[in-house]
Order: sequence, then C-alpha cells, then structure tokens
Amino acid sequence: MIWALALAAGAIVGAGVYLSLSRHLLRVVVGVSLIGAAANLVLLAMARATGPEPPVIRAGEVELAAGLDPLPQALVLTAIVIGFSLTCFSLVLVLAIAQRTRDTDGDALRAAEPHPDRDGKPPVEGDA
Repeated sequence: MIWALALAAGAIVGAGVYLSLSRHLLRVVVGVSLIGAAANLVLLAMARATGPEPPVIRAGEVELAAGLDPLPQALVLTAIVIGFSLTCFSLVLVLAIAQRTRDTDGDALRAAEPHPDRDGKPPVEGDA
C-alpha cells in the first residue's frame, strides 16, 4: 500500500513540475497546486494507519496503543486550506494579468517589462 502511495505522489509531483515549467500562466498555477496535493499525500502516508480505532487515549494509559495519529491529519487539513487560498489568489492574479496585457505567455510578459535604470530599479512612469 505504501508503494502505491509513493508512486502516486511521485507521478503527481512529476506532473506538477512539468506543468510548472510551462510558459502558460494557468498551467503554472495548476502545477503548483498539484505539487501541494502531492505533499499532502506524502503527509497522509506518514500517518501509518495501524487500525480502525479512533485516536483516543483510554483512562489509565499513557500513550496511544492503536489507532490513527491525528497530527498528520490536522497538518494536511491546514495545508489543504492554505493551498486552496494560494490557488484562488494565483488564479485572480493570472486573470488580472490576462485582462491587463491580453496575454498569458510567461516569456511575452517578461519581454514587455521596462528595462531597469542604472540602479537596477524599474523606471517610474511620471519621470521623463
């Protein structure tokens, strides 16, 4: 079972890296989201399910004898929320760039930037 999760995480990371290296901005956003999903899968694989018991320590015991570890599940739940907000923010940013420049090609956007001044800062629009 752990080998199947490892292969799935590897395939998802591979697809995410492939999409992240694309020139199209929407593919980059999807690639970053896939890499986050693969990280969540790895965290869940680390939980090591030992049985169907709930993670409750019974009276008189010091540690959890059997059951799922709740910490990786809490970490993955937090990572899902953060990843979703990052994806939404990135999509809004890509839409704003697409509306302003009418292009989502990364190389074309890089070529459209103004050349920096001698100090390395971009020129201010009001200066002549």
